[in-house]
Amino acid sequence: MISKSSIEQVFETARVEEVIGDFVQLKKAGTNFKGLSPFSDERSPSFVVSPVKQIWKDFSSGKGGNAVTFLMEHEHFTYPEAIKYLAKKYNIEIEETEQTDEQKQEANERESLYLVNEFAKQYFERILFKTDQGQAIGLSYFKERGFTNETIKKFNLGYSLDEWQAFTDEALKQGYQLDFLEKTGLSIVKPDKKFDRFKGRVMFPIHSMSGRILGFGGRILKIDKKAAKYMNSPESEVYHKSKILYGIYHAKQSIAKEDNCYLVEGYTDVIQFHQTGITNVVASSGTALTPEQIRLVNRLTNNITVLFDGDAAGIRASIRGIDLILEQGMNVKVCGFPEGEDPDSFAKQNTLEELTTYLDENSKDFIQFKASLLVKEANNDPIKKAETIRDIVNSISKIPDQIKKEIYIQECSRIMDISEDVLFTTLAQINKKGVQETNKSYKNEQKQNRFQVVKSEPKAQKIDLQYELERKIIEILLLYGTEIEDFEDLVLKESDGGELKLEPVIHNAKVFEKIYLDLQEDEMQFTNANFKTLYYSIIDTLHQEPEFSTSNFVNKLDQELANDVTTILMNDERYTLHDWERNHIIPKEKSQSIAQLVTQTILTLRCYLIDKKVSEYQNDTLREGANTRSILEDVKDYLGLKMLLSRKLGKVVGGKV
Repeated sequence: MISKSSIEQVFETARVEEVIGDFVQLKKAGTNFKGLSPFSDERSPSFVVSPVKQIWKDFSSGKGGNAVTFLMEHEHFTYPEAIKYLAKKYNIEIEETEQTDEQKQEANERESLYLVNEFAKQYFERILFKTDQGQAIGLSYFKERGFTNETIKKFNLGYSLDEWQAFTDEALKQGYQLDFLEKTGLSIVKPDKKFDRFKGRVMFPIHSMSGRILGFGGRILKIDKKAAKYMNSPESEVYHKSKILYGIYHAKQSIAKEDNCYLVEGYTDVIQFHQTGITNVVASSGTALTPEQIRLVNRLTNNITVLFDGDAAGIRASIRGIDLILEQGMNVKVCGFPEGEDPDSFAKQNTLEELTTYLDENSKDFIQFKASLLVKEANNDPIKKAETIRDIVNSISKIPDQIKKEIYIQECSRIMDISEDVLFTTLAQINKKGVQETNKSYKNEQKQNRFQVVKSEPKAQKIDLQYELERKIIEILLLYGTEIEDFEDLVLKESDGGELKLEPVIHNAKVFEKIYLDLQEDEMQFTNANFKTLYYSIIDTLHQEPEFSTSNFVNKLDQELANDVTTILMNDERYTLHDWERNHIIPKEKSQSIAQLVTQTILTLRCYLIDKKVSEYQNDTLREGANTRSILEDVKDYLGLKMLLSRKLGKVVGGKV
């Protein structure tokens, strides 16, 4: 168990914008930051971080919370893991009692897999540096590649002994279960035997964006025609090779800082670039590039530069990946190396300045790269040239942004010396074909009219007024609970002529006291369970803590309630996502009339509840044996009260309080 004082110190020290900034590219938007959602596929930012409130809200998925809940949602950390991660980030010493055997057994399967992988990483590192075989074979190989000890340790490189079950036996000896050794893929278990998957290989741990070990890549060093040169961990609960990029943990900060990501193919390409001094580089780990991997980069930058080997295979692989990157709305550049060179060898032979200069001078826009490459292949053959042009336009068709499409069509027209009209016609044909293939049920006229705009009438959604009013009360308490305001209450008084009139009575009170007394007076109850829990929790906290802090309050809530609170607090931040002010749409600030807002909300809720009660009474009159006269008298009383409240509400809304 982590001590309460340690947890409090973590919350006091951690900055939500710094924590999330390690995973998502954030851009300043007024007093807040905004970025692309890390939880859904989107191209317009709906993710908002508030440094002032120390909370975040993702409007696309509905998730929200503080720094800890972000780590729990994004990295699937448990609460203690998130606290420990933040403590490590901010150099805070954690006080905790040692886990009992029972607590260890209660750890879920996912956590067990992480623990096994972490043990394996440490084991392979120790074998590399501390054993004769590790030094003679594994360390010698890394030294031959030009890697320094510092680089080797930075990437946690290791070595697996060339023995059938050395790792498996050691893991079992240390108390790790064979079941989890098998599920991580580190051990292969047969009915009659068990052995190490990565026997006799140098090891490349694969880190998550937060630095946890997801799996391993292993390269065999001896000549064995039956064995694959490279071998990766199999898919598991924690390792999905299509969703991770090698080096993303070490590269994430520099990718965001440089606003560009270099994409290479292999582990050693990444490591050699880092050692040379270029750290914004990741690898697809020998697998075909996937949309999930591209979106991982897109959280940090919108720019990718694909680096490929000088051979034909490297070029073909780059071409396949370009269209996929374009489909995600990203900007793509391509850079090749001289024939016979790859990113690893070229970086090894050049200084940082030479490598940087080469990349700057030889990185081409994807259309320039593809055109120059395909034109060479066409070799003045008209038919091949036509195919080349269609191939380039097909890549342009993948781009979701219409403006970018037009610019690239113009560029293609200039490079290929062909009219824009022909290219736009070809683009329309490709788009039309795509629609036909994905939706064959469309009518012919719908297929032909590619640019017709059809306005559809949205279905009217029924608003739950009570839910919205209860939510508004929680919002007011959170934002203005401790504010002291002059509240104007309208009371009935008899004039000298015997006429009843509404006259104002001013009294000074804190906002939360006003709300609490008004709700108590009418014995009103929240119908939403979460709002009811939050209401009493907020009122209790406000009574006990004069210096109420929303961030401290959120930190004490469970994840579901914390999500509700951040949704409420960040609701107005939607304005910043769409630049409303730039379009001369200025939302009214709630703080301009807090007393009016409180009174209006309470009166509206009271009127709504009266209408609801009257409706219930009307239904009662339809029941057999009902005392209709008594019910109608109650209805009359309620309608009289409703009229009075409506007059008060009219005064509040129409006049100055």
